[in-house]
Parts: sequence; C-alpha cells; structure tokens
Amino acid sequence: MIEIDSITYAYDQGTPVFLNYSWNAERGDAWAILGPSGCGKTTLLYLLAGLRLPNSGRILIDGQLVIRPRPHTGLILQDYGLLPWSTVRQNAELGIRVRSFYGPDGKHTPEDFKPDIDVEPWLDRLGLVPFADKYPSQISGGQRQRTAIARTLALRPDLLLMDEPFSSLDAPTRENLQNLSLELQVEQNLTMVIVTHSIEEAAMMGRKILVLGYPPNTQTVVVENPGIKQPDYRHAVDYLELCRDLRGMLGDGGAALKA
Repeated sequence: MIEIDSITYAYDQGTPVFLNYSWNAERGDAWAILGPSGCGKTTLLYLLAGLRLPNSGRILIDGQLVIRPRPHTGLILQDYGLLPWSTVRQNAELGIRVRSFYGPDGKHTPEDFKPDIDVEPWLDRLGLVPFADKYPSQISGGQRQRTAIARTLALRPDLLLMDEPFSSLDAPTRENLQNLSLELQVEQNLTMVIVTHSIEEAAMMGRKILVLGYPPNTQTVVVENPGIKQPDYRHAVDYLELCRDLRGMLGDGGAALKA
C-alpha cells in the first residue's frame, strides 16, 4: 500500500529530516508514528499526503507515484479544518461538494465518483444527527472531531492520515474517539496512519509503531504491537510494558535509535 523508497527531505537546505529513508506499510495496517517534537512526524504525514515532495527518492501509494494529493487519501488535521460558517451537515458534505465541482477526472476526484453520496449514514454512525444543524462554535471538541471524521469517511478513502487528531480533547473523549477510530479502521479496511507525540496513544492506536528520532532519520525503527487485539488492552500488562519500552527508546530525544 505504502512504499517509501530511499527518500531524502530537508527544509531550506538545512539538516535533512529524512536521509535515504525507507518504509513500507501493507494495506489494512494501522500505524502510529511516534517521536519527539521536531523529529519529522508531521512532515512524513504531509509527504504521504502529497502536500510535500521528497528532494530525492520516491513515495508510492497503491503502486502509484505520489506527485500530488491523491483522491483516495483522507487527511484529518489537528485543528479539524471545519468551516465556522457552515453547519455540521454542511461541513460533512464539503468534500463531496468539492468533488462534484471537479467531476470524476481521476486527478482531483476518483473516476468512479458518484455525486449522490449521502452523509446521513455517517452522521448517524458518529452520533452527530442531533447536532447536524449546529455550527462548529456550538458543539464540543469531540463533536467537531467526529464531524471531520464524517467528512473524510464519506469520501470512501483507502488511506486515512491523522495528525495528532485527539491531542486537544479531554481524556474520556479522547479514549472514546480512539476506540471509535480503530473500529472504523477495521470496518472500512482502511490503511490508517496516525501521528502522535503520546506514547500511550501510539501503543493504543498502532498495531505497528514507527518510531522517529531527531533528524536526520536514516533507520526504519518499527515496533510490533500484537497485544492490541486483547480486550481492555489499556489495562493489560502487555500495554504497560510496551509503553515502558517506547519511553526508553525515546529517552534523550531518541538517542538510542541512532546507536
């Protein structure tokens, strides 16, 4: 699904964030990208989204070279990206309206796009029907995040990219949305990549965890998380041990990753 082949990327001729860096992810995988601030987590997400391009090397998604944002990739940003003058329903419909404007050109919109997609099932699935006619300023942070998820999933992506989507939410809301996202990932057979600075969230959301250190990132460090399938995993011994191991890896800004 995702193939990153020896990419190098740097900002304004500075130290490369990634240097001859490679990484692969299979279809249907759930990944968390973890690392200290400034390590390149969001940069990697934007490279996958086609919002930035590597200086060298290549990125392929579903066998296609990424040279621009692809229509089958969904991106959920940290600030939700909702239009304040539009209702919950109108925000959920925004992607569909944009695609209807372009038509099924295969570039901005999938060639099999049907403009009669109904967002109501997603509003219902995400518990947003009672708030559908309210504006973002009138609903909670968790409801705004659910609106962003509804807008994205209504477009039927095969790859879902999430940039610290739950960082501003209170703990109960964050845990509920983490659980919901994992349920939807399985239901829709999505390849999901979530960026987080939280060790606990990475251990909860990623069946595989990609660990980054301070630039330049040259090694691909992957931590398997098979225990995530356990019921009530948050309170399992395996979860606590994984969090401890990840914390050790990230000590001193990920110095252990360079050894």
